[in-house]
Amino acid sequence: MLMPERRIAPRTLSTSRGDPVGRFLGANAAAAEELFNGCYPRLAGWVRRLVDDDDTAHEIASEAFTRLLARWSTLDNPRSYLYMIATNLVRDHWRKTERERRAMRAVTASAATDHVPSPAQDVDVRQLIQGLPVRLRNAFLLHYYAGFAVREVAVMLGRPEGTVKADLFAARAKLRASIEEGHR
Repeated sequence: MLMPERRIAPRTLSTSRGDPVGRFLGANAAAAEELFNGCYPRLAGWVRRLVDDDDTAHEIASEAFTRLLARWSTLDNPRSYLYMIATNLVRDHWRKTERERRAMRAVTASAATDHVPSPAQDVDVRQLIQGLPVRLRNAFLLHYYAGFAVREVAVMLGRPEGTVKADLFAARAKLRASIEEGHR
């Protein structure tokens, strides 16, 4: 269904000196309307080829015109400025899309590597950790399971940071040795 063409009625808003919209419509409405009617279809089509999505293309083209109108009175070549704005908006769109793709890849990659452990494996891990001396086990659980920084673990346990680091190293070594024994 074709929509009837809309025309901007000149001077429909206040044209007082303090009203920038009124000043714009009074002085430049016909030129802006001519530029819009002449450029919008071509601009939207050009953007469509770059972003491969109709809705996004129309959003970007509309935003470009909105930004153009804000600077209209200071421009020598509004058409060039319009395409420059649209180019920058397309780049922003591409950057955002790439960030979203990277985030999705990271999520799906970590989901693919996450495996569901069997209850037997859970019991073995618990037993391995329970087999650590209390001094090592407390530091290990606070740091690796509760997520506290070494400095925070040191404060909680009332020990120097260097001692906590040594305890974590010793705990990892004991766990690694226990796991290697289990695989033999």
